[in-house]
Amino acid sequence: MPRTLQPLDNGRLLISLTYSNSVYCLQDTNGDGVSDKKWLAYENNGKNTNNLEHQKSGLIWNLDNRMYLTYDPVRFTVKGDKVVPDTLIDGTAGQWGLANDDYGRLFFSSAGGEDPAYLYQQNVHYGHFDYGDRYDKDFIPVWPIVTTPDVQGGFGRLRLEDSTLNHFTASCGQGVFRGDRLPSDLKGDLLICEPVGRLIRRAKVTNNNSKITLRNAYDKSEFIASTDLNFRPVNTSTGPDGCLYIVDMYHGIIQESEWTKADSYLRPKIQQKGLDKNIGRGRIFRVVHDDYKPLNTRPKMLEESSSKLVEHLSNNNGWWRDNAQKLLVQRGDKSVIADLRTLAAGGGQLARIHALWTINGMDAMDEETFAKALKDPDAEVRKQAVWIGEDYMTKNSNAISLLEKLSNDLSSDVRFQLLLTMRFVNSTQSKAIIAGLVKNYPDDQALQNSQRSYENKLRAKTEQLVRQKAMSEQGAKLVAQGAIIYKQLCITCHGSDGKGVNTGGPGMIAPALAANPDVNAQAPDKLIRILLHGLSGPIRGTRYPDAMPALGANDNNYIASVLGYVRNDFGNKAPIILPDDVQKIRDASKERTKTYTMDELDGIRSILRK
Repeated sequence: MPRTLQPLDNGRLLISLTYSNSVYCLQDTNGDGVSDKKWLAYENNGKNTNNLEHQKSGLIWNLDNRMYLTYDPVRFTVKGDKVVPDTLIDGTAGQWGLANDDYGRLFFSSAGGEDPAYLYQQNVHYGHFDYGDRYDKDFIPVWPIVTTPDVQGGFGRLRLEDSTLNHFTASCGQGVFRGDRLPSDLKGDLLICEPVGRLIRRAKVTNNNSKITLRNAYDKSEFIASTDLNFRPVNTSTGPDGCLYIVDMYHGIIQESEWTKADSYLRPKIQQKGLDKNIGRGRIFRVVHDDYKPLNTRPKMLEESSSKLVEHLSNNNGWWRDNAQKLLVQRGDKSVIADLRTLAAGGGQLARIHALWTINGMDAMDEETFAKALKDPDAEVRKQAVWIGEDYMTKNSNAISLLEKLSNDLSSDVRFQLLLTMRFVNSTQSKAIIAGLVKNYPDDQALQNSQRSYENKLRAKTEQLVRQKAMSEQGAKLVAQGAIIYKQLCITCHGSDGKGVNTGGPGMIAPALAANPDVNAQAPDKLIRILLHGLSGPIRGTRYPDAMPALGANDNNYIASVLGYVRNDFGNKAPIILPDDVQKIRDASKERTKTYTMDELDGIRSILRK
């Protein structure tokens, strides 16, 4: 099925499909609305057998002219008819949905990890970094206006007094409102869909010395909530008319089939309410306001001149600015460079920022424009120029010296971005700039914590490589591949440190893997059976909200890789699991049709000895 779409110029459409890691380009060359050309824009033949809840989404075009998505550990740049990948050091994040604001900040959500918003402190290109207190304690509870019978996790996810969902569980479809036809106090707010609770959260975004935090815009209430059990908001977006759009799946069942099997908690609840009967529907809402008339001008950007597109970079609606920039970058029409430089020097704040990124995307940045942007009176413009500096340093040897002058900038945002921009330069001068920032600003939380997190991860990676060198060639290869799988999938519920995830709800999402006796057991039978067929019910006396889904559709190498990594990281040290081991358990459990319980596993005799 089509999973992500990104329209380009000249009738081209980028598309990725479920169970595929490649990106295709379709083109309509004769204007009849039907594609007559199709080619591989990016080829990656690696298997992707995750269930639908864990397939990638996004492919959004961000301010920096890169396309970001969830799950795949890459970001993309369009180069002609090809999509060029750039590997992310910590992989990517999120689940369904990915949003960006006026300044290119990305917001991820995780339904599996019950985390409504995370990894927005810095661009994921520079590595994962978060705060534990990125939102207050009142942010996690949600406030439905109808009982929530069909929640994975059962009664532990409901309020005793009214049986409504008590906290986020299905966060998705987030969007930042960037239009101009609703009250200005909504602009810049983050909207998060919660389809299990039949509601949409409105979050106020606050920047306090580069630490970004969220809070609910209302007291024990939501932006939108419905009593209709079929109301399933799954996406939000700003439209070209300046209004807010909401995609309502309008579907009885919201959970993927892995969690609604015959022996699940959810199946009888679904059948009792007749939710399985409502299929094949869907709605799109437009949110308007009595005091604002929606813009009725139909966009015709594909037909407009490049000069006209430059004018759109000053539009009050982010939809117009984004698409004008995208088209200008793809056209590469150098005849408008002078206009762009004029706009970068004298336009409004957002117009200056878009002009700078457009020039950069057209590979036409010059030292005069760059140096002037670094001295802009607006801190946000200076920050964006520093961000652009990561690209410009590869073209101009003097750029790093210009950037160094901002080491004592009055804005913590500018200094933080300078630190990030220097992170991968790996020169004597860049290292000195980073060292100076860390030394001179000891109270700058974002700067200090981000750098400390990055250095700790580098240290852990080095230690992991040392362990891999002590393994056999096959074992080292399996563990390396398992690390990639873990960061794409398992991290959602088990955490980046293997200690589990707690977003403020009642208890952990899933058990910790670090120092787990079952993970470190000499005989790995239990672990292999769990990954092949799944696990439900209490574990060592603790009941978790989600069942572990079966991953048996993956091949033996996949199962052995992820288990090999888990058993040799997070302080764990256990023998490698080989694909042949997985096959033995697969053969022994081939008649299995349902998930295991821990009591069952404890009673099964081991057939593997390590």
